[in-house]
Amino acid sequence: MARKAAGEHHSNKLHVRKGDTVVVLSGKHKGATGKVLETSPRDHKVLVEGVNTVIKHVKPSFANPEGGRVEKEIALHASKVALVDPETGKATRVRKQIVDGRKVRVAAASGKVID
Repeated sequence: MARKAAGEHHSNKLHVRKGDTVVVLSGKHKGATGKVLETSPRDHKVLVEGVNTVIKHVKPSFANPEGGRVEKEIALHASKVALVDPETGKATRVRKQIVDGRKVRVAAASGKVID
């Protein structure tokens, strides 16, 4: 049986999906909320709208003849974000539950269906 490489995680599933509203739990953007624009399960990273922005200096090119400074978001580790509870607006964990014969995500704090 092959061993996992250093830093490789057991599961590639994330607790958040594209389009979810999340709150940042730690770091310099702690408390900021935003929508998940992109997920990268392999790297355990998420891209959150308006959070963790950096200024990137770009050279002039055919697509961008001006060049200059471009502000863009960079990915955060998935463990630094939590789903926002639809009822309270605070961070919550996610449970899976079967409702009407289908498996849905449920906010652990309030019990409200997220999907």
